[in-house]
Amino acid sequence: MTVGTRMVRDDRTARELFEEVMANPARRKFGFGQRLAIVNVDFQRAYTDIDTFKTAYETDPRQIEYVNTISRLARERDMPVVWSRVAYREDAADAGVWGTRTDTPDSLQNIKYDSERHQYDPRCQIDASDLQYTKRMPSAFFETPLASYLTWRRVDTVVVTGGSTSGCVRATAVDALSHGYRVIVPIETCADKHESYHFANLTDLQLKYADVEPVQAVIDWLEAR
Repeated sequence: MTVGTRMVRDDRTARELFEEVMANPARRKFGFGQRLAIVNVDFQRAYTDIDTFKTAYETDPRQIEYVNTISRLARERDMPVVWSRVAYREDAADAGVWGTRTDTPDSLQNIKYDSERHQYDPRCQIDASDLQYTKRMPSAFFETPLASYLTWRRVDTVVVTGGSTSGCVRATAVDALSHGYRVIVPIETCADKHESYHFANLTDLQLKYADVEPVQAVIDWLEAR
């Protein structure tokens, strides 16, 4: 007798599957801890400026507004806010194998330090007290100061925002869980190029690695502090 699952195939969209998973009241949550950090991933013009760059994308038009709100609320409660983005050397050697699939002006490894593509989106309200750094790989944790900074700040919960949902947000969320943090992914604060990638990865995060929540849940938790 088979007790496991053979891969299911049906005609539901990724969004429909996500809504079904989110509607399950029995799904146990990791929950919030005592101190959170807001980790904002890749809010740089290469990925947010849809009027200028082909690599940019938009899901919820209020995404950055929501990120600014939860970042401000965290700061006011002496909880850390972090901004990470990507850029590479002129020869792109530090992109490694990730930079070998294509080589066009729009390619990942051709985001150079201090270029327009490297600039934070001007709508982002970044404070001088926020931690800012440039990363090379998908996760905001990989070979960066993030883990030691969160330890110093006595954080136990990581709220991950940014893009893409299927790429750097997911990688950061998985690494956050792997480092022992509770992970919250606010739905409206994440973006991707296609709703299929977006909702499929939110579903997977909810089932395995994070609490995928409306951004209002983060706002309510912070305002109650």
